[in-house]
Amino acid sequence: MPGFELFGDKERNELNDVLDNGVLMRYGFDGMRNGHWKAKELELELENQLQVKHAQLVSSGTAAVSVALASAGIGSGDEVIMPTFTFVASFEAIMMLGAVPILVDIDDTLTLDPKAVKAAITPKTKAIMPVHMCGSMANMDALQAICKEHHLLLIEDSSQATGATYNGKPLGSIGDLGCLSLDFVKIITAGEGGAVLTNNEKFHTHADHFSDHGHDHKGNDRGAETHPFLGYNFRISELHAAVGLAQLRRLDEFVAIQKKNYTIFREGLSTIPEVTFRTVPIGGEESYSFLSFFLPNLETTRKASAALKEAGVDACFHYYDNSWHYIREWQHLKKLKTLYPLSQEVKDGLDYLQTKTFEQSDHYIGRNISCLIKLSWTEAEVKVRLEKMVEAIKNSL
Repeated sequence: MPGFELFGDKERNELNDVLDNGVLMRYGFDGMRNGHWKAKELELELENQLQVKHAQLVSSGTAAVSVALASAGIGSGDEVIMPTFTFVASFEAIMMLGAVPILVDIDDTLTLDPKAVKAAITPKTKAIMPVHMCGSMANMDALQAICKEHHLLLIEDSSQATGATYNGKPLGSIGDLGCLSLDFVKIITAGEGGAVLTNNEKFHTHADHFSDHGHDHKGNDRGAETHPFLGYNFRISELHAAVGLAQLRRLDEFVAIQKKNYTIFREGLSTIPEVTFRTVPIGGEESYSFLSFFLPNLETTRKASAALKEAGVDACFHYYDNSWHYIREWQHLKKLKTLYPLSQEVKDGLDYLQTKTFEQSDHYIGRNISCLIKLSWTEAEVKVRLEKMVEAIKNSL
C-alpha cells in the first residue's frame, strides 16, 4: 500500500484506451465511445471480487459514505454511531446530510468496541458505522447482532481495508452497505474515487440516482432521463475508473506482497517482549496494509515514535497526537467550526463533545504505532528497516 507504487503498463493501457476513445465522462455519449465503459467495467469487477450484488462508483470515499447513508434514508437529526479512531471524512460525510455522528470508544482491535456501541444507542440511532482502520476489522458478528437486536443499519467503511476478509467474506460486503475509497494512498487507487457496495436492490437504485443529480439512467438518451428525486454530483470520471480497473485486477498480487513484508516485520518485532499486537477478530484476515502494535505506555510510545523518525523509518504513525485521525485533535468538530450554519438539531446532538472523554480509546491509541507496509520494498530493504525498528523501539523502552 499504496497501489501507485506499482503503476505500470496495465494502468497506462487502460488510461490510453479512454484517451484514444475520447469520452472521459462515465454517462452518455453512447455513439462516441464505441462500447467503452470503464466505470461499468470497474463496478462489475468490484461486484465479482468483493462478492456483492451491486457496486456504485462515486467521486471519493467520503462521497461513498454520504451516498450510502442517503440511500438508506438517513438524514436530519438521525444518529450514526462511529469510532473515535478514523479519518475526519467519517463525521464530515454524516454531517453533510444533517445527521449526527455519535463517537464511541474503540477496543484493542482499533475499531468499534461493541460494548461502547450498545451503551450509545438511543431512540434517534439509525445506523452503526464501523471503520476498518489500517487494514483490519471490527468484530462484525457482535455488531451484526446489535444491529439485529435494535433494528439498525450496519454500514461498513472499508476505505483502509480493501483486500481484508471476515469469515471468508470481503470487508465491505457484510453490512447493509459498504463504502470504499480509491484515493491516491489506498491499496487500490484510482487517483480519486470511491464505491458504495450493497446487496440491497433499493439502496443500489438510490445510490445510482443520488450520485448523478437524481438521473434515473433509463434508456440511452441522457437528456430524456427523469429525476425521481433530488441528487448531487458525486460522479467518477472514466479516467479515474480506468486506473482503478487495472489496479483492482491486481488486488491479490498486492495483498500477497504486503503479507510477505508484514510477516517479516511482525516476526521481528515479536522478539521484543514489551511489544504486543492489535487484536484481529476470530475469522478475520487483514489486508496487511499496516502493522499495528502496542507499547507499554504513552511516554514510551512517544519516545519510540520519535526514535523511528530519527532512524529514518518513515510512515510509522502514532495517531494519539494526529489531527486527522483521532478525536483528541478534532477541534474544528468540537467547536463546530463550519462555513455554513448548522441546524439546531446537529448543534444539540454534538453538545456531548464538550464534556465527553474517551479514556479507553486514549489507552489504546496512546500506546499504538501503525506502520505502513509498502509494496515497492525489496526483501533486503524490509530487513534493513526491521533492524532499525527493533533498535529504535528497544532504545525507547
